[in-house]
Amino acid sequence: MSDGLNRSSRETAAPILKVDALSLSFGGLRALSSVSFEVQEGSITALIGPNGAGKTSMFNSISGFYRPTEGRIIFKGEDISRERPPVRAKRGLARTFQNIALFRGMTVLDNIKLGRHAHLKTNVLDALFYKGRAHREEMELRAEVEERIIDFLEIQHIRHAPVAALSYGLQKRVELARALAMRPRILMLDEPVAGMNREETEDMARFILDVKEEWGITILMVEHDMGMVMDISDHVVVLNFGQVIAQGRPADVQNDPAVISAYLGSGDLAQRIRKTEAA
Repeated sequence: MSDGLNRSSRETAAPILKVDALSLSFGGLRALSSVSFEVQEGSITALIGPNGAGKTSMFNSISGFYRPTEGRIIFKGEDISRERPPVRAKRGLARTFQNIALFRGMTVLDNIKLGRHAHLKTNVLDALFYKGRAHREEMELRAEVEERIIDFLEIQHIRHAPVAALSYGLQKRVELARALAMRPRILMLDEPVAGMNREETEDMARFILDVKEEWGITILMVEHDMGMVMDISDHVVVLNFGQVIAQGRPADVQNDPAVISAYLGSGDLAQRIRKTEAA
């Protein structure tokens, strides 16, 4: 399978995503101030920080919902800073949301198909005048993408169930499925385990690792579960008051004095990690 699925080679020489001196303002409010970091292909990069640190603003800027005031977003060597979200999605940026953004009245399979349509090469005119090609592409993508995703995320038994009837944890899994159906190069996960119990969190962490290891998809995530972040991340970027205060390997970031100080309002970072692991 091409694109994000089963790529045998990873381009590690240059970052797949580079945020270069990015700033974002809303009127007189500075949400992000000269933020710079890189995401290496085939890695899991976590974006963390206290509430109000700028994580959501950063995610919205990368995915195209916010337009930065200054700076650049470089994806696969090209500046995408002024591109609209659908264009970025077609380039290979897929995203989930903190608040589940599924069509609750539709089935699991239909929600996954919505993600697949974002990647279809056949446009409306093709479908009208070249039905054979459209049909072949539809069947190929159904076989190669939908079925594999359903099997991978272990949701065969709910494929025809309406999303509204599912538990919260399963809905988060379906949202991941829809994002994977876009065949992304980078999968952006906005708090993928928020609100989950321990078993659901462990399952999601396993799926995220497998997406990286088996599918070769790069992960960029925002997450408050520090135990999971430290367990599965290759690189951690810490924001506070819209600025990068630390970045590096999880163990190094965890012991960084600036990071510990930023988290002191709700307790020592290491203590938060221990609490998460014991939950």
